[in-house]
Amino acid sequence: MITLDILCARFTALNPDDLRRWIAEGHVRTDRAADDLVFTEIDVERVRLILELRDLMQVNEEALPIVLSLLDQIYDLRRRMRALGVEPDA
Repeated sequence: MITLDILCARFTALNPDDLRRWIAEGHVRTDRAADDLVFTEIDVERVRLILELRDLMQVNEEALPIVLSLLDQIYDLRRRMRALGVEPDA
């Protein structure tokens, strides 16, 4: 688990206010350790994904929830297929 400060240091393009908004909107989950926000590796990767969508693929803030929802659905379907013994890429 890493703190907000470490996360912002890892991703120089990350604005703490943007991250707080993504947390408030439910795009990124966090835990609390004392008075600090902490993030698991999966949440760190979610932040990386959001930054790539926003900065590299130029997905705007209005479209971001839709894109994230669609990606979540794809990942869930792939997980379900694997649970059924079907390889999704086959």
